[in-house]
Amino acid sequence: MTPLQFSTLLPYLLPRSPQGRPIRELRQRMEGIFHIAATAAPWHTLPAKYGKPDTVSRYFRRLTHAGLWENLLKALADAAPNHPLRQIEDQIVKACRRAHRILGLSFLVLIRKLNLRRALPGPPWLLPNPLLSETLSRVKIVPPPPGEYGHKTRHAHLLAALQRLHRDAAGRARIRRSVRLGWP
Repeated sequence: MTPLQFSTLLPYLLPRSPQGRPIRELRQRMEGIFHIAATAAPWHTLPAKYGKPDTVSRYFRRLTHAGLWENLLKALADAAPNHPLRQIEDQIVKACRRAHRILGLSFLVLIRKLNLRRALPGPPWLLPNPLLSETLSRVKIVPPPPGEYGHKTRHAHLLAALQRLHRDAAGRARIRRSVRLGWP
């Protein structure tokens, strides 16, 4: 990270520990978080130059609970194309993919609303779609006309359409690791 990129990121970070002590190696911790997010490796494999893995992972969780990733995504959505935050967008997006495990479904809703699909932890069509009302508004389900209640194919198509909507809204229970890591 260049000094300009770090100074752009600095207003969003927590500069103090919960006990009130200033954090001296703030840039080192952020580079460690971005390193782990880019490699998708477990925390214990963090190289020593970024600090202790437990310390960096604890700081990542504190930032996540403090709302850093939501604030950064909102700032990215509003940023101009030549803004310094755009230069580290790829690193922010990958860290957001890791943070979704902590933040849950509300974070996925925010990502979809901001239209930053790269921040999703996998392809959007495999993830839960909590915005079911918007999905339903695009699908035209025509009920069978009166008097055709014995017509089984029309009912079968209607049932199949409802099942597809339910599956799309719930997402897949598990997404293969190769698919998740292959998502750009």
